[in-house]
Amino acid sequence: MRTRRRDLPVRAALALLLGLLLTFSTCTARANDSPPPVPAVPAPSVPAIARTWPVGSHPLVLRGWEPPATVYARGHRGVDLATPAGAEVRAVAAGRVSFAGRVAGRGVVAVELTGTDLRTTYEPVTATVKKGDEVEPGEVVGTAEITGSHCATTCVHWGLLRGETYLDPLALLPPWLLNRGPSRLLPVL
Repeated sequence: MRTRRRDLPVRAALALLLGLLLTFSTCTARANDSPPPVPAVPAPSVPAIARTWPVGSHPLVLRGWEPPATVYARGHRGVDLATPAGAEVRAVAAGRVSFAGRVAGRGVVAVELTGTDLRTTYEPVTATVKKGDEVEPGEVVGTAEITGSHCATTCVHWGLLRGETYLDPLALLPPWLLNRGPSRLLPVL
C-alpha cells in the first residue's frame, strides 16, 4: 500500500495532535493529584528568659521587629530602644560574650545566652566587656554611643539570633516585664 503525498501532512498533524492530547491529559492528572504531605515542623519558640530590658526600665520602642520576606530582603532585624547617649546597656539574660568590638564603624556586643541556641546583640555600644566574659542578667555590657545609630534620636538596636536567623527580641521578655505592670482590679460601685 502506497501513501499518497497529500496524506503525509494529515497523518503528521494527527500524530502531533495525539501527542499533545496525551501530554495534556497527563499534566491535568498530575495537577489534580494532591502533593505529598509535608510534616509540619513549628518554628522553635523563644523562651521568655530575659530578666531586664537592655536599657531603662521600660524604654520606648522607636521601631519594632519587621522580619524580612527573604534572607536578603528589606526588614528590621531587631528593635530600636530610645535611650540617652552614654546610658548603660545591660545583658538581658545570663550568657557569655561572643563578640565585643566594632563592625562597620559601630560598637557591637553579642552575648550567647546560657542554655539556649540564642544570642543577643546590642549596638551602637561602647563595650565594657570583652569576648569570653560571663555576664549575668542586668550586668552592664557597655554604654550607648551617640554616633553610628540609624535612629533620629539616640537609640540602642537590640537584636536576637538563632544561628543566622533573626528573631523578635521582645519575645525574650516575660509578660510581667513586657507590660507596664500588674493588672489592678478596681471596686465595682
